[in-house]
Amino acid sequence: MASNAFAFVPALLFLLMMLFSSTSKAQLSSTFYDKTCPNALSTIRTSIRAGISRERRMAASLIRLHFHDCFVKGCDGSILLNDTANNEREVIFNKNSARGYELIDNAKTEVEKICPGVVSCADILAVAARDASVAVSGPSWTVKLGRRDSTTPYPDVALSDLPRFTESLPELIARFEHKGLSERDMVALSGSHSIGQAQCFTFRDRIYNGGDIDAGFASTRRRGCPVSSGDSKLAPLELVTPNQLDNNYFKNLLQKKGLLQSDQVLFSGGSTDTIVSEYSRNPSTFLADFASAMVKMGDIEPLTGSAGQIRRICHAVN
Repeated sequence: MASNAFAFVPALLFLLMMLFSSTSKAQLSSTFYDKTCPNALSTIRTSIRAGISRERRMAASLIRLHFHDCFVKGCDGSILLNDTANNEREVIFNKNSARGYELIDNAKTEVEKICPGVVSCADILAVAARDASVAVSGPSWTVKLGRRDSTTPYPDVALSDLPRFTESLPELIARFEHKGLSERDMVALSGSHSIGQAQCFTFRDRIYNGGDIDAGFASTRRRGCPVSSGDSKLAPLELVTPNQLDNNYFKNLLQKKGLLQSDQVLFSGGSTDTIVSEYSRNPSTFLADFASAMVKMGDIEPLTGSAGQIRRICHAVN
């Protein structure tokens, strides 16, 4: 009996460890707030819609903000932090370009009124990206919830992990694969560039020195982007339907009318040409794949269980 009892101890410890592991690594779920804050999603939607109605460009900004959050140590709201001098907002890829922070703060304020301390800023950002897509005729999707908020920003990781607008196709593919996203995911997510605007300095070299660009398109874009000034001048990433999330972005790539180098490399004789062609012909396929890729991106390294915290305000730790 003694030996059997002794043998039972490690088995019990193993069972407890497995139980702890399963609870500490909780899975995201679309029903996460159904009991604790049943009106969370409708409250977020109302707040986000109000912000986008004031400035339609905010739809693109919110989708980009979610993207820049998820690519830096996962979807944990770290990009929202602004309570230290060393934060992600100030890195070169975000400074004076990442926008929408105040809309997330506003949504958080409204949610806190009905369910204080329950809904994370990371989840609000994920829901806001979906609601932003819907607001500009893009697809909807079921957002998985249950993320918790980071207690620290990661500026160094932002510098190393965020894609660059000058990168080649192999570099972009490797960067997305590092986050668990396929080539098809990458191309679908790049379709978010059918909305939003870019600053002159990000496409100046392409429109003045690029070889893989339509001459008339380059000439048109030079009018709003001087050769040696006006770095912050804005231009729509897609000229045909700049305020609608659709497949015109891919049609433009076929005509060598991608504004950024990182856009045009998607259709430049490489492995993603067939995907771009497919999306240019089939808008419904693009929209479905975009929604799927957004869900997949939202799964990148979330903090769950007892990790992180639920911030009371999104720009500062508790």
